[in-house]
Amino acid sequence: MPEPRFFLFGGIKPWNEHAWVASDDRVRGGKSQSDLVHSVDSSVASFHGELDITTLGGAGFASQHTVDPQSWDLFDYHGLRLGIAESDSKKYTLVLKDETPPKRADGRDESSVSWEYDFVPGHGETVVDVSWSDLKPTYRGKPNPDAKPLHLENIKRISIMMRSHFGEQQGPFRLDLRYIAAIDFDPQTEES
Repeated sequence: MPEPRFFLFGGIKPWNEHAWVASDDRVRGGKSQSDLVHSVDSSVASFHGELDITTLGGAGFASQHTVDPQSWDLFDYHGLRLGIAESDSKKYTLVLKDETPPKRADGRDESSVSWEYDFVPGHGETVVDVSWSDLKPTYRGKPNPDAKPLHLENIKRISIMMRSHFGEQQGPFRLDLRYIAAIDFDPQTEES
């Protein structure tokens, strides 16, 4: 398994909860909420909250995304690794954007293309490797196969999301992250 080459958050770079901001379904009238707080020693960030699906009729989401402005050049890497300290084994979504969404008149972000990957980490220490080809383009939560390619040299936003998947999951959630890092994949490992 390749070692992370570039820590975006955590690992050798302490977590900073002020580098993240909530983007929950409250922007659409929902009641879900999320937080991202780090441990006392800043070695683990806990993404946790409550996913409500009753208010929006089975839909719901709670997420944290990096504060704007950001820019990461990830072109020379093959993907991201999430180092998981602990999980509730629910389905989470990693989201990348290569543009900062413009603001609407009411201050909310306009909808824009997102690149998403769903994952279900097990309990305890584990890693989730996400190759660039694993990320699928979506627009407002629906597949967008006609999207332009993801500009890896210009990643503007990273998000961790908990969504209902239209009633599949709800209630409290918690995902403890040790790090998010850019990695190279070993071609020999992928072939076996």
